[in-house]
Amino acid sequence: QVQLVESGGVLVQPGGSLRLSCAASGSIYSINFMGWYRQSPGKERELVAGIFNGGSTNYADSVKGRFTISRDNAKNAVFLQLNSLRPEDTAVYYCKAQVRTGYYMNYRDYWGQGTQVTVSS
Repeated sequence: QVQLVESGGVLVQPGGSLRLSCAASGSIYSINFMGWYRQSPGKERELVAGIFNGGSTNYADSVKGRFTISRDNAKNAVFLQLNSLRPEDTAVYYCKAQVRTGYYMNYRDYWGQGTQVTVSS
C-alpha cells in the first residue's frame, strides 16, 4: 500500500557531505513520523535521525551536530543532510515512515529499500 524510495547514497571522502532523500507514495492518509536508520555489517540497525509531523527531531549521539533531518509534509518526503562524514558512518541507510492508510487505521511502519553510503578515501 505504501512505498518508500530512497536516493542519494554514494561514495564520499572523509569530511565530505551527502544528502539523502526519501519519498513515500501510495495509500497515505497521514504520516506522523519519518526517520533514517542505518545498518553496517555485523551491527544492529540503529536510528540515525527522526522527525515528527510537528517538527520535533531526534538524533543519535554519534551524528548530532553533523547530520540534519528535514521533512516536506506536502510531498511526503524526508531528507538527511550528512556533513563531516567519517568512515564509521559507512552503512546502508534506510528510510522509515509511520503511516496511516485510512482514518480508522493504526499507524504502521513502512521501510525503504536502503541506499549505500560509503565513506572512504
